[in-house]
Amino acid sequence: MTVWDDLVGQERVSEQLAAAARDADAFVTAAASDVPPPEASRMTHAWLFTGPPGAGRNQAARAFAAALQCVSPDRALGSAPGCGFCDGCHTALVGTHADVSTVAAVGSQILVEAMRDTVRKSFTAPANGRWQVILVEDAERLNEKSANAVLKAVEEPAPRTVWLLCAPSVEDVLPTIRSRCRHLVLSTPSVEAVADMLVRREGIEPDVAAAVARATQGHVDRARRLATDPAARARRAAVLKLPLRVEDVGGALRAAQELVDAAAEDAKQLAEERDGKETEDLKAALGAAQGGRLPRGTAGAVKDLEEMQKRRRTRTQRDSLDVALADLTSFYRDVLALQLGSRIALANTDAEDALERLARSSTPESTLRRIEAIAACGEALDRNVAPLLAVEAMTMALRAG
Repeated sequence: MTVWDDLVGQERVSEQLAAAARDADAFVTAAASDVPPPEASRMTHAWLFTGPPGAGRNQAARAFAAALQCVSPDRALGSAPGCGFCDGCHTALVGTHADVSTVAAVGSQILVEAMRDTVRKSFTAPANGRWQVILVEDAERLNEKSANAVLKAVEEPAPRTVWLLCAPSVEDVLPTIRSRCRHLVLSTPSVEAVADMLVRREGIEPDVAAAVARATQGHVDRARRLATDPAARARRAAVLKLPLRVEDVGGALRAAQELVDAAAEDAKQLAEERDGKETEDLKAALGAAQGGRLPRGTAGAVKDLEEMQKRRRTRTQRDSLDVALADLTSFYRDVLALQLGSRIALANTDAEDALERLARSSTPESTLRRIEAIAACGEALDRNVAPLLAVEAMTMALRAG
């Protein structure tokens, strides 16, 4: 099973990346044997992966990173890099390879402080891999200073350094950065492709796989989570009941509070799993005995970690609310399809009774206004409006229609 098998419905992109990985492998092999390297026209030092949520931008970038670090002995027999089994592929895929550095937004932005060490590392030779790979998962969240740091590194990279930037669209990245990158566009995979992946890779029953793939409309990560996490299915079921609970002011406000509380609880659970271990690991690295005091001058490092964890909890809560808003949008899109007599397949067949009830009791115009209210809630959250205030405004708008 190669590294490209995780790229669901992205055959064209997989072919381009596999060709580039072969040229990169030939370049490194030639350099190691002191012979002139072959022309590597399909390989370049900077790549930009764009596509809608769920298309697999980060997965594509990480698969490419794994192929670049592949050390499979079978390559001597003519096999392509990216076997998926060797130490180079495995550690790159799971995020532990010494020469694959990943940068992701903890809060709403990637701060320059988070980029300095990574940019500095990008100018060094690989420690034990074949390439120095820098993967920026949320390139659209680079602020002005961090983006300028990346630009300087991309303009004059080290000979065996590769930058992999991921963003929703090319417009989300500075023109000066994107002009120096090779651009790959990923598309939303088909429902059938996602369902097939769930059956093959996760062992999900075909009927269940088809249902969650249809419910998430081709969003690979959400489909996988729905199929394997009962808590995620319960949260989605609660969200789909919300449109029937906003018939009065009290119900609308209660529904908003419950939605925000559920997102906060989701963030809290994830934080409890990660924060304690991170704090203990940092203290151990700083030389503190278990349960003992920190050495002098190291309290600032612990405080910085706590601030980062707080920003990450806020981001996780926002991500949870984003999922709920996507589910609500999908619900009202199905209502609109019923009202207009569309032949497109419904995404939320498990809520068909509620869909038909709302379709009969409202007009297409009111459904469109409700979809616009959900979008406005997302924009308000982007502007850092308090979550409860933004969601209450949305549920009141859903009530008004």
